[in-house]
Amino acid sequence: MKRIFILTGEPSGDKLASTVISKLKTIQPDIEYLSVGGNHLKSLGINSIFNLKEITYLGFTSVLLNIFKIRNKINKTVEEIIKFNPDILFSVDSPDFTLRVAERVKKINKNIKTVHYVAPQVWIWREGRVKKFKKFVDHMLLLFNVEKTFFDKENITNTFVGHPLLEQDNKTKTDLSSLIDKEKKIISIFAGSRNSETNVLLPILSEFIKLMNNKSNNYAFIFHGTNENRNLIYDFIKNDKIENSQVVSDEIIKSQVLNNSIFAVAKSGTVSLEICNANVPSIIIYKINMINYFLMKSLVKVRFANIINIINNKEIIPELLQKECNPKEIFNSVNYLLNHPDLMKSQLEVIKKTLNDIKSDTSSTEKTAKILSDYF
Repeated sequence: MKRIFILTGEPSGDKLASTVISKLKTIQPDIEYLSVGGNHLKSLGINSIFNLKEITYLGFTSVLLNIFKIRNKINKTVEEIIKFNPDILFSVDSPDFTLRVAERVKKINKNIKTVHYVAPQVWIWREGRVKKFKKFVDHMLLLFNVEKTFFDKENITNTFVGHPLLEQDNKTKTDLSSLIDKEKKIISIFAGSRNSETNVLLPILSEFIKLMNNKSNNYAFIFHGTNENRNLIYDFIKNDKIENSQVVSDEIIKSQVLNNSIFAVAKSGTVSLEICNANVPSIIIYKINMINYFLMKSLVKVRFANIINIINNKEIIPELLQKECNPKEIFNSVNYLLNHPDLMKSQLEVIKKTLNDIKSDTSSTEKTAKILSDYF
C-alpha cells in the first residue's frame, strides 16, 4: 500500500491539508496516512503522532524560549517519518518547522519524495533561502503566481496551484436568527488560530467591542474560533462580560456567519483572503512583542503585511499593527468605514479585481491532489 506522511505546523495548515487529502482520497482511496495534524485531518480518520498545540508558537522569542521542546519535536517527527517510511512527505506551510523536518528526512532517506504546499514567502523575506530548498524539496506548490519567478530562477520544480480559499464560492446568506438576533448587524472577529496570538488579541478586542457597544447596541460580534481555542475565547467573553458577543467554531456555521457579516476585524494572516473572497469589508490587526517586531522588520522587504496590500503596493485594507493595534484605533477605523459605505465599496472593488488576477484557472485542491497522485 502507498503511504503519505502529512506534516503541518498549525491549524490553518491542518485545514489546507485536509482539503487536499479529502480530494486525493477520491482519486486514490488505497493510501495509508500518518500525520502531524489537527482536528481537520482527524475528521478524515488520519492519526497524528502528537497534538498540534505542542508546536504552535508565536514569534521569535517564543520559539527561543521553547527551543528545546521544538528540537525534541523535530527529532521525534523525523524518527516517526523514517519509521513510517512513506512514499511522499507532504508538508504544508509553517516552513520553520515543516521544512526543517523535510531537510533532515531527505538526508536520511533520499527515496522519500518531498512535496511542499504553500511556498515560503521568500519574495517577502529571506530570499536567500531559495537555493537551500533545492537540496531537499522535490516539488514546491505555489499559492500565488508572483512566486514562480523566484523558484524558476533556482531551477526548483514548482507548480502554481492557486489558493484553495479562493475556490469557495458559497456566498449564500442563510437565516441565522436561531443563533444571532436578526435585528443586529454581524461583525465577524478573527483573533487567530493559535492560543498564543489569541491571548494577545483578546483583551484588545474586548475593549474595542465595549467601545462599540457603548456607541450602539445594533451589532453582534461573532468570534470565529477553532476547536483548539473555542473554549479559551468563550471563557474570556464570559469572564470579561463582553455583551453582544459569542464564539462559533463549526466550519459551516462560521462560513454562514461570515457571508452574513457587514464587516470583519481579523488578525493578519490567511483568513484575510477568506474574508476577501466572501466580499466582506475589513481591517486587519496584529501585535507581537517588540523584540519579535524589530527582528521581523529587519528581515521583511515589503511595506505591508496583507497580501492584497502587498500585491497592490498600497493600503487597500487598513492595517493596524503593533502600537496602532489598540482598542481606540480599531474602534475609530471600523466606525469610519461603517460611516463611509463608499470607501467599503471601493475596497471591495479593488479586492475583487486583485482576486481575479491571482486565482488559478483550475481547482487548487484538485491540482495538488493530482500532483501527489502522479508521484505513485
